[in-house]
Amino acid sequence: MKVVVQRSKKSSVEVDNVVVGSIDKGLVVLVGFTHGDDIHDIEYLVDKIINLRIFDDENGVMNKSILDVNGSILSISQFTLYADTLKGRRPSYVNALKNIEAKPLYDLFNEKLREKIKVETGIFGSDMKVAITNDGPVTIIMESR
Repeated sequence: MKVVVQRSKKSSVEVDNVVVGSIDKGLVVLVGFTHGDDIHDIEYLVDKIINLRIFDDENGVMNKSILDVNGSILSISQFTLYADTLKGRRPSYVNALKNIEAKPLYDLFNEKLREKIKVETGIFGSDMKVAITNDGPVTIIMESR
């Protein structure tokens, strides 16, 4: 499991020109799954994400988590995180889980996040337009293994 976490001032996702998810202060989390991912990967990364100290404290030091700042998460499924670009010019996605396997994991990931924090999402498998106002910019890549 791989995630890209971006600190955000305001972000949204559209499907067919309709906003289906939006947040103000918080995190945009792009999430992808690979073969062998399970509940342990999800729980590990959910804990990391919600406790990641990347928000400024009163001294301007990144010392607060999303829980501390009462932020929200915009979660976007992103199979392209598992693109393999080593050969040729066209990425291979053989390391990304197929939709039928990835969707239940994505749903469980969002369910586990919602136990701790407000979460908005896109629509799994849709052509999404994601607008991100990256704050900082702060962008962190994390993997469960």
